Order: sequence, then structure tokens, then C-alpha cells
Amino acid sequence: MPHPLVIQLRFTRGEFQRALKKVSAEDAIRRFEPINCISWMIGHLAWQEQMYWLTQAQGITPAPEVNACANGQPASTPPLEDMWAAWRIVTEATNAWLDTLDSAMLATHTLSQQKPHKPYKESIGTRLRRTTYHYWYHIGESQAIRQLLNHPHRASFVGDIGEKAPYIAE
Repeated sequence: MPHPLVIQLRFTRGEFQRALKKVSAEDAIRRFEPINCISWMIGHLAWQEQMYWLTQAQGITPAPEVNACANGQPASTPPLEDMWAAWRIVTEATNAWLDTLDSAMLATHTLSQQKPHKPYKESIGTRLRRTTYHYWYHIGESQAIRQLLNHPHRASFVGDIGEKAPYIAE
């Protein structure tokens, strides 16, 4: 069974998808400055997961296009379909590695791929929490955009956590 924090991340990913269900390609690229658009948020979260769990942890970058959605990059309005495709590539690629995590590994630090291989400041466990909380931040932000777009029938939060991701002691 995956570590409880991995279960929470996966639940949160599902809530992110649920929050953005039925968002059109046109609405996904609408910007209400200074907020980034919804499609950028999808790419941005894919970028973070790719950076932490694939590039930094394993030295692979299967969706380099999401690097355009990194912190500090110029604002952009990438196509919704492209960002969902990249997000799926990244999240599917991370799952096997995330399944290897246990409490001892969560206390360790991934090593830089650049020589000399120095550990990153935050532990894997802290990064796992940071990623999960980052998703919730953008879920809220995306729902604010959906309110501005006058979308009816937005998802209510938090969803089925009791069945999909209940509390599990380490």
C-alpha cells in the first residue's frame, strides 16, 4: 500500500481534475490578470511534480513543455488539451516512484543531478506535502476563475475523502 501522504496526493490530484471538469478550451486560457489562466495552472502543477519526482529524483524529463509554466516564467496561455496531456504523462510517470516511498525515505533528501550531487534543502516528505498543498491552492484559485466566468455547477469541496483517502496512521 502506498504511504498515507502519497494517498493524499493522489486524492488531491483527483479533486483537481474534478474541479476542472467541463472547463472549455476557450475558458481555460482566459486570464483575469494578474491571475494565471487555468491551463497554465495544469501545466504548472505538472511542472512541479516533474521537477521533484522525475527530473530531480530520477534524472528524467518526459514533458519538457511544462517548463514554460515554471515559477518565474512569463505569463502564458497554453492550450488546455496540451497541458492535460502533459499532466497525465507526468503524473503517470511519477506513480511507480511514489509507490516506493516509505516513512524512512520521506525523511531523506533527493540529490541534485548536477555534480557535485548535493541534497536539496527540503526532505522528500516536505516536498510531498508542499505539492499536495500547492494543488489545493490552485484548486481554490481555479474556482475563483470559474466564478468570474460564471460557470454553473462547480464542484463542492472537499469531495469523497472519507472513502478515497481517509486518515491512515503511519
